[in-house]
Amino acid sequence: MEAGVVLLLLVAALSPASTANFYGDSISFMHPQRNNNGTFTVTFHHRHNGRSSCAFQSSLTCESGVCSVFDQSSVLQTDHDSTDQGKWCQSEQRTTAIVSTDGTSFSLRLTDLSGKTNWTSYAEVDLGIRSDSHNYNTCPVTTTMSSLRVPQNCFEKLQLLAYDPEGDHVRCSFAPGATLPSNISLDEAACKLTSTSQVKVGVHMFELMLEDFPTRNITLTYADGTSAFREASNMNASPLCKVKLQFSVEILPPIPNCEAGHVQPMFLSMTPSHGDVLYATVGKRYQLHAEAQAHHSSIYDFQVSGPQNMTKEFTDEVDGKAKLTLSWTPQHIDLYRFVPVCFTAETRETQSEMRCVVLMVTSADITQGKAAVECSANKMVVTLEKASMPGIDMNYLKLRDESCSLSSNDTHIIGIMSFRTCGTKLEDKGDFIVFKNEIKSFELPTEVIIRRRKIKISFSCQFPKTISISSYYRLHKSDYIFTESSFGSFSYAFEIYRDNKFSNKVEARAYPVEIKLLEPFYMGIQAQSELPNVKLFVESCKGTPDDNPENPIFYDIIKNGCIQDETLKIYPSDNTSFNFEVQAFKFTGNYEEVYITCSVILCDPVSPFSRCAQGCVSEAARRRRRRRGLGLETDSHNIIQGPLRFVPQDAPIAAMDDNSKSYFYNTKTQQSDLPVTVIPPPVLSDTKSGSGGWGIKEALSSSSSTVVFATLFLVSLVLMAALVRYFTSKRKAEDHKSLIGSSCED
Repeated sequence: MEAGVVLLLLVAALSPASTANFYGDSISFMHPQRNNNGTFTVTFHHRHNGRSSCAFQSSLTCESGVCSVFDQSSVLQTDHDSTDQGKWCQSEQRTTAIVSTDGTSFSLRLTDLSGKTNWTSYAEVDLGIRSDSHNYNTCPVTTTMSSLRVPQNCFEKLQLLAYDPEGDHVRCSFAPGATLPSNISLDEAACKLTSTSQVKVGVHMFELMLEDFPTRNITLTYADGTSAFREASNMNASPLCKVKLQFSVEILPPIPNCEAGHVQPMFLSMTPSHGDVLYATVGKRYQLHAEAQAHHSSIYDFQVSGPQNMTKEFTDEVDGKAKLTLSWTPQHIDLYRFVPVCFTAETRETQSEMRCVVLMVTSADITQGKAAVECSANKMVVTLEKASMPGIDMNYLKLRDESCSLSSNDTHIIGIMSFRTCGTKLEDKGDFIVFKNEIKSFELPTEVIIRRRKIKISFSCQFPKTISISSYYRLHKSDYIFTESSFGSFSYAFEIYRDNKFSNKVEARAYPVEIKLLEPFYMGIQAQSELPNVKLFVESCKGTPDDNPENPIFYDIIKNGCIQDETLKIYPSDNTSFNFEVQAFKFTGNYEEVYITCSVILCDPVSPFSRCAQGCVSEAARRRRRRRGLGLETDSHNIIQGPLRFVPQDAPIAAMDDNSKSYFYNTKTQQSDLPVTVIPPPVLSDTKSGSGGWGIKEALSSSSSTVVFATLFLVSLVLMAALVRYFTSKRKAEDHKSLIGSSCED
């Protein structure tokens, strides 16, 4: 390598009998420090993954240059198999070496006391001062669990931790000379393993190399006075650092169901996102909380990869849930350290996804807080009150993506961003989609001292994915946001409208919407997508007596794209809207409310094979249909609206809204002037036209005419009864006369 590069070659030897005990290892470096005498202080932490024992013994020597061990801690076990079967363990050792170099590379060798080599690990660190940070480069931060397990039929991807403190590009690749795994590919940019076909049951070993490359043009200046230029994002240049990561994955026999949260545990919303950077302070206890759930299995423990002296607390809860609390107090020797922490939820059959975060150790408290966040269908607005944080300096705050700017006025700092920009992270948390970002302070490279408080304010928007919304919004909920890889972020708005113009929706405060039987009500669905050309397809709509779409009591309005209700009227609209009218109905029995659930899909409008293009299909055809084509359509998502509540037929109070020209039936009379339902009355034809006559509609709308009609109706009943009695008596008399005549003739 170039001058000024440190090569650390760590070689630990195990006895032949213990070779199978090696499950992998990782190395994380702190900033190298240049001493007054020209030597360098290099500090690194080495984590060792094993089976029955992780208390390996080693010694440190230099192969080139002059190296002396300044400090080497004891090997401390950080976690182990709680079943007492010795299936896995992990340990960590901290080593600080004093190295003298003439500007060329040198190597450190870590060997066990027996001198037998069974595995190697190494890192290459560039000792040039970066022109952007005026400091030495920091290597990518990574680690893994000691034991990674996944059922054969559930292995789709494995997301690894690859965090760079300077924000450099990190590239992952298979290490030179490593045995390439079968049926597994590596996404080098995302540092993610994916299966290309079925992977063989058993233990598979992986050796990866993590390399970082600057995202902006920089110059590296070395101790001997030389320098080197590095072009931004030039992945063909020499990396600033190389770190080797070794780990094993055990492929287990298949399980019946791979759905997250079924047998495989699923992390819940309180758990940090993968790749989050969290802050810990020297001398103060830091706690990290996580929660997982498995509906059809039992979580008995959490496996943790963390620093020495980190403790974990396991709490078993109801409904298949379990909580993890990690506690750690950083010491002064940990100052400015980037500490990788990973964890999984363990069951007897399998484990959850591996989730990893990075703890940044600081000397003083980071000011953390929550901002006021407004979430809409495709963006979020964060507002921070200046008065709540005295001394805050707007000029030294940024979002995750520095290219996005914050604005301010006299009282507040404001940030506006879409869910796809400004470094916003997306996380799928089971029943929710969460979009997360943060406002944090930064320092200028030229600053020697600062007197500003450090700031970190996290904020997020959380939306339900599939909906039984009563737990979140009892009265009204119209917006639903989803994200899929081929379609990005998209949303649906589901509203009840006042009339068939579909421009005046019922306000949220008017819910539950009161309606009258047999009268039409109007609903509309609108889709919004980041893609410019999509088509909305409503595959089904049904009514239920509550907000549970899976209620066995239901009534189909649309099914498999086919109209089921004869009163359904669909109004013309554009590609991303669906407006319809249905005659009001209620369920038999003691049910007074109706919720409407629709299953909706977005499609590529030019695809002839999408679900949108198929339209109405039979149930058999729907079952035979192949799995949706990638990129042609989204998954089917449920959206729900309601409740619709029925008012008595015999006591409506009618009031005309001059703006909407619709009738509202207000059962609250004097309690509220707000119209609570949108029910136009039936249209009746006139039987008499002309300026001098009354039609039936006009007659019925007059209160005085009601008495006249009632009197006429009673009189007609009396006359009809008299006529019936008269003709009956006359018929009997004629019959009697006929009988007498016939008897005389005889």
